[in-house]
Amino acid sequence: MRTFDIEGHRLIWRGDGETIVVEPWGANSLRVRATVMGEVLDADWALLEPGTRDAQITTGDEHAVITNGRISAHLRAKRGYDEQTGYDTATCSIEFVDHHGRTLLRELSAGGSLKLRARAFQPLLGGDHRLTASFEPNPGEKLYGMGQYQQHILDIKGSTFELAHRNSQASVPFVLSSAGYGFLWHNPAIGQATFAANRTEWTAGSTQQLDYWITAGDTPAQIASAYADATGHAPMMPEYGLGYWQCKLRYWNQEQLLEVAREHKRRGLPMDVIVADFFHWPEMGDFRFDEEFWPDPKAMVAELNDLGIELMVSIWPQVSTQSENFPEFRQRNYLVKADRGLDVQMGFQGPSMFYDVTNPAARARLWEIVTKNYYDHGIRAFWLDEAEPEYGVYDFDNYRYHAGTNAQVGNIYPQLYARAFYDGQVEAGQKDVVNLVRCAWAGSQRYGVLVWSGDIHSTFEDLRRQITAGIHMGVAGIPWFTTDIGGFHQGDSTDPAFHELLIRWMQFGAFCPVMRMHGDRLPYEDVTAADGGPRLRSGGPNELWSFGEDVYDILVRYLELRERMRPYTRHLMAQAHEHGQPVLRGLFHEFPQDPRAWDVDDQYLYGPDILVAPVTTAGARRRTVYLPAGARWVEHATGAVHDGGHEIDVDAPLDVVPVFVRDQTLDELLAHLGS
Repeated sequence: MRTFDIEGHRLIWRGDGETIVVEPWGANSLRVRATVMGEVLDADWALLEPGTRDAQITTGDEHAVITNGRISAHLRAKRGYDEQTGYDTATCSIEFVDHHGRTLLRELSAGGSLKLRARAFQPLLGGDHRLTASFEPNPGEKLYGMGQYQQHILDIKGSTFELAHRNSQASVPFVLSSAGYGFLWHNPAIGQATFAANRTEWTAGSTQQLDYWITAGDTPAQIASAYADATGHAPMMPEYGLGYWQCKLRYWNQEQLLEVAREHKRRGLPMDVIVADFFHWPEMGDFRFDEEFWPDPKAMVAELNDLGIELMVSIWPQVSTQSENFPEFRQRNYLVKADRGLDVQMGFQGPSMFYDVTNPAARARLWEIVTKNYYDHGIRAFWLDEAEPEYGVYDFDNYRYHAGTNAQVGNIYPQLYARAFYDGQVEAGQKDVVNLVRCAWAGSQRYGVLVWSGDIHSTFEDLRRQITAGIHMGVAGIPWFTTDIGGFHQGDSTDPAFHELLIRWMQFGAFCPVMRMHGDRLPYEDVTAADGGPRLRSGGPNELWSFGEDVYDILVRYLELRERMRPYTRHLMAQAHEHGQPVLRGLFHEFPQDPRAWDVDDQYLYGPDILVAPVTTAGARRRTVYLPAGARWVEHATGAVHDGGHEIDVDAPLDVVPVFVRDQTLDELLAHLGS
């Protein structure tokens, strides 16, 4: 009786009702699946078919090894009589080892008489399981990734995470370890991940199988490349993604939006994208312009294009009960279903329901309507808001989709929301798609998503959090990241304290993958239709010239710096597209041999060559900067040259953000790219 089976490139163990399958999945990577009383499913939630299946497999009576490049999985089986149960039992444990012979990750041991289960399937009514996968901690490792959580924590060892999306929370279950591996929890179920001192645990609240992917690499760059190969590369960022994007809540009519664009050009200011925000529609879910306020979209797009500006329009995935599309979407089961209570999932500006992006027919019908009402007018960029989706109440166990319950598959929603547009745009012949999305999951990057950090507040604390959020999103495979410059909530355009925050945020934004101004500014402006009926209000002014001449001069300086850096930003986008490298990087990405680089949480690298140290404290005019070992650093503001491997104190007056260029000046870097 064989303990292990080999089926093609797969190593399989069966026993005690469980089936485990381990197989190569891309270079230096393995995929592990396990299920109870059945065969594993070929779920393609995020993983693409691998380009290579080569592996070496050896089996013995109690030990089997599958090796794929830099990584090996050791499966150790035990069977025998269990005195407590009174019958024979069988178990199998898994340990991952790199090509240096070092243990990367090992399943939790049984603990002798404790009889712990590393793969604990707890049955649920209906056939699914609550699943917990447990691993031994790797001594001394540091962990990064998991997407965007609003916390200023860099090394997430010791943290616990809700595996669920919320407004300003994007749960992307990929983690990179300083021990030399990357791990993807390939399961879209609502759950939890905990990286404790005594164990690592991944939990799915409702699922049919265990499914994860692991890769080994000697550097973070190698791990990032392998992860992109496994889940998809971002497209090449189009040229209009490299410059400045202007937005506010909200330009509420066509002439107002056009006049902002014209004024930019009159002042000689660059602008690549301007955004028509939400409620430009008559009813939520109509997916079209309100003719009273936007009488000629095609002419508007044409004028903007003549100015060299792309128009982006907001799309929400909700359909109001008053929408002209509601009867059709409701009848064809294109809307998310509540399992209990009223079938209303959001009450903002009236009751509405989310459309079901897991239904291919619903995605196709949505794109058909969007094509008629937007794409045919020349609009090529979309702001896919509410992508979590943002349920009025986050009762994750109360919603049902075409693909399953929200508890089973809910985290896939933002990925498929982006896919609905990406597939349509590509089929229409568009290349290099970029759409602004408020959430993401593993694999979202291949659908051209630019993720922004949601409706955060206008505070220095929130600004600090965006540094680590951007680093973790890059680690999690989402290279295109941005924030609302100035924050979203409660920024008063007349308040000098907000002006300081806005300047510091603009300095940060100039060195983000996309530089985008947005916010719900005070004081508000009421909006009324011709019939006297109220419409959604507009926020206060949010243009560069809205905050006084002194502020304007500084903002323009960083806008012009961003424009100068366009060749470098284009180069970074090519690295993301071709090699899966993040644009905004932790210091450890380029300097993994420097122990301190793994702990610096208030600085980052914009690509491999530019170190940015934002000022994130009100009133601060100096700050301490750590310069990684292994390079010399040229201070952009002064031209001073500093050796790496130590801290320095630098001046940071209000108009200066500390920036250092690796082994050269910024002019030399840009000249090199130009040549």
